[in-house]
Amino acid sequence: MTQGKMGLTKQYLAYKPVSSFNIIASSRANISFISVNNVDGRYVVVAAAEKVIVWNMRIGEKVAEFTRDKQEVTFLRASPDHKHLAVGYADGVVEMFSFESKQSVCSFAAHRSAVSALNFDLLGLKLASGGLDNDVVVSDVVAQTGKCRLTGHSAPITQVCFMQRYHDVIVTSSKDTQIKFWNVETHCCFKTIVDHRTEVWGIVLMRNDDFLVCGSADTQLSVYRIAPNTEESKPIQATEEQLLVEESTVSPFRCTAIGSIQRAGHGRTINLVADGNGQVLGCHGTDKKIELFYFAPVDEAVKKLTKRMKKLNTKKSTDTETQTEVDVRQLSLTDEIKRLSPILTSDKVKSFDLLLGSRSELRICCTFVKNFIELFSLDMDVKKAEPVSLHSIHKQGHPSEARSVSFSSDNLAIASGSAESLKLWNRSSQTVLRTIDTSGYVVSTCFVPGDRHVLVGLKSGELLIVDIVAGDELERIEAHEKEIWSIVLTPDMHGCVTGGGDMTVKFWSFELIANPERPDLKVLSLLHKNTLKLEETVLCVKISANGKYIAVALLDTTVKIFFLDSHKFYLSLYGHKLPVLTMDISYDSSLIVTGSADRTIKIWGMDFGDCHRSLLAHDNTVTALQFIPNTHMFFSCGKDGKLKQWDADNFQKIVTLPGHLGEAHALAISPNGKYVVSCGSDRTLRLFHRTDEPLVLQDVQEEEREELENATLATGEESAVPGLPGLQLPSKKTIGSEKGAENILECLEVSKQYEQEGAKGPLPPLMFAYSATNTDDFLLTVLSRIRASDLEESLLLLPFSAVCELLERIPKLTITRKDQTELICKVVLFLFRVHQKPIVSNQVLLPVIQKIIHTLQEAICELRDMIGMNFHASQMLQRELEENDGCVLFRDATKLRVQRDRRRKRREASKRTLVNITK
Repeated sequence: MTQGKMGLTKQYLAYKPVSSFNIIASSRANISFISVNNVDGRYVVVAAAEKVIVWNMRIGEKVAEFTRDKQEVTFLRASPDHKHLAVGYADGVVEMFSFESKQSVCSFAAHRSAVSALNFDLLGLKLASGGLDNDVVVSDVVAQTGKCRLTGHSAPITQVCFMQRYHDVIVTSSKDTQIKFWNVETHCCFKTIVDHRTEVWGIVLMRNDDFLVCGSADTQLSVYRIAPNTEESKPIQATEEQLLVEESTVSPFRCTAIGSIQRAGHGRTINLVADGNGQVLGCHGTDKKIELFYFAPVDEAVKKLTKRMKKLNTKKSTDTETQTEVDVRQLSLTDEIKRLSPILTSDKVKSFDLLLGSRSELRICCTFVKNFIELFSLDMDVKKAEPVSLHSIHKQGHPSEARSVSFSSDNLAIASGSAESLKLWNRSSQTVLRTIDTSGYVVSTCFVPGDRHVLVGLKSGELLIVDIVAGDELERIEAHEKEIWSIVLTPDMHGCVTGGGDMTVKFWSFELIANPERPDLKVLSLLHKNTLKLEETVLCVKISANGKYIAVALLDTTVKIFFLDSHKFYLSLYGHKLPVLTMDISYDSSLIVTGSADRTIKIWGMDFGDCHRSLLAHDNTVTALQFIPNTHMFFSCGKDGKLKQWDADNFQKIVTLPGHLGEAHALAISPNGKYVVSCGSDRTLRLFHRTDEPLVLQDVQEEEREELENATLATGEESAVPGLPGLQLPSKKTIGSEKGAENILECLEVSKQYEQEGAKGPLPPLMFAYSATNTDDFLLTVLSRIRASDLEESLLLLPFSAVCELLERIPKLTITRKDQTELICKVVLFLFRVHQKPIVSNQVLLPVIQKIIHTLQEAICELRDMIGMNFHASQMLQRELEENDGCVLFRDATKLRVQRDRRRKRREASKRTLVNITK
């Protein structure tokens, strides 16, 4: 790595992340079908650690990626029009992405912990989110702000659903065993179901809100019928007390338990999923099975009931209307619900989604614990049809966590090993070149000189020689009796050394032997030369570059250094409190660095074994470290997931790179020092490359300090207002809201000072930076630049004196800037609602309030008249153009509404979405 001198300050080059790969689908978040270019049934969207990936299941390739900050994705939901994707993260933020631009449209800082449920309403205008903080937040997608926060559950939310038939009604389930019905307009819970004794893990509304199906910790699904709360729907044999209770309720419907569905699977219900129209229900438990149920339309259920009655020789009535009414009343769950063939999977299902096409083809896409996706198809018209597996994506990643990584000598290939396989990756494209089944747990890997073979050390003690070109295992050697924790090449590149859990270090040389199948060809093999026996388990082995020493890390927390040629003892490095798991020797054989489970890294001199410095490096066990070639700088990673760069000369930390979401297991640096790859428990391989951007240590330390300060809110977590102790805003306080409040206060102060000087002379620098020529434009620019979801929290942080000053400027703003009437109304209404008591009791503000009311009413009337005139003028122009040219130029909004209503009614009648599934 090139280094320069800039005065007395040492200059470094920055490493930047290239990409993360190996992960196909995270097990924490769900999977969802989406429509791309009006093609359904082919594309799915999944979470991959902190990224969101769109996969084309037919060709098994990535179509798009959505990324935010380094936070894990916990839930996904596509909007009904398939134009936007709502993504919930572990920090409680809900981000809205556009499928067209692949960019974030808006962000809702809704929850104080991870988002656990998301759902859109029928038109996609409202978004309900549930979190692990026990709250439900309803957000307005169009206005990009929160509408309300619903608090009442005493445990994390598991599912949130909008009702289609009853507007502004939300159904929520929670681990507190309760199901609640909420009215979004009144922010009240008007009905609670407390029938369950265990956690409710999922709820689904079926057949246009006719049924509510709930899954809990037992093997049964509870079914409730939802019926309008009218006089006709009252039970005939109801007591007077029941009628009084029914009349006193504010619920527009009745929700009565009508039975349960017995699941064939074992364990608790993990997921309940319905198709878009609520006709097919899927569920799975802790086993390898997805059960499917078909909810038949009313006419099909009546036919089935009639057939059943005929079999029972039931007398038929002559009056057909009476017969139909009796049949509907006598319908049972067996008539309305049909059990479909279950899907038997090869592994435990983590999540799945359903899509029902117009030709009765049901598609089921599943994600599994072992990091793969599979697409199934089921023809519902065929009796007793069995599900068929169409496509799967599994070769693009390891089924389990990668535990070992290494670079080839030409810097072009990366080898990674997991519990069952070895994969070779192309470094530039991050694609899989070869997959070799190892039939064992890989704990160490190493490229053989020439990069045609890889040595693989297994947990069982076997040493594998793998031919990369053929993708085959050449030889399996019983090298050690226990784990092979370390494989290193000798400096002369003629052999290798392995360290095992059987307390031995073995020396091997490379040999070419005749192929038993083809004697004319020779294949690589290993010849055992020598064995160094020790008194403790060997955890790591390293050889100095000058070929003089071999260092062995033992389980007794010491590092023993021996002469490589004679195997005689040279030095013992002791000082760690826990075993040394990783170490490396510098290129000039002058330094050895050790990383231990006691979270420290120690830098030692090779000459006398003296400890130069002990660094508290990570918050947890140090799992891997390696020197950058030809330098005294090294990288380390630990179980805290962080990847750090250090300078062994001045004992300084250079930079902390964005690491893994879980533990980091191993890292490798390319021979040219330009690339670093690491693997971790989040199942990702993360690649970093060295840029030409200079890095000054003091600047990096200052940036890290600022990030730490920004992570903690200066005003605290709670949104408190005097006189309003129970204030529950649909947003949470963020850094953006604090900065917004600071900008408003600064704007008011600068404007006041500028006006006191007579508003003459040069503009203040801040006004000039905002391109504002007067104080009114300055204030509106500051307000409009605050993110819509942060505006309320920013206004809430303002002191009352600033609120009064802001309100005094409103009348003039309303008159001069009528194009910003909506923003001004939003600010005024929120301030009035929050500071009602002090504003009303302040006599000085009375004329200001009267003026605000008068000017705002005029501005709103003018805006409404302008919109109405433009709307009707557009209609008139449309009619004239249609009469003259015979072509349609504008789409009438009212026609669209009528068409939408017709489509919805048709969908309710047919009970089948017209989805053309593409093969």
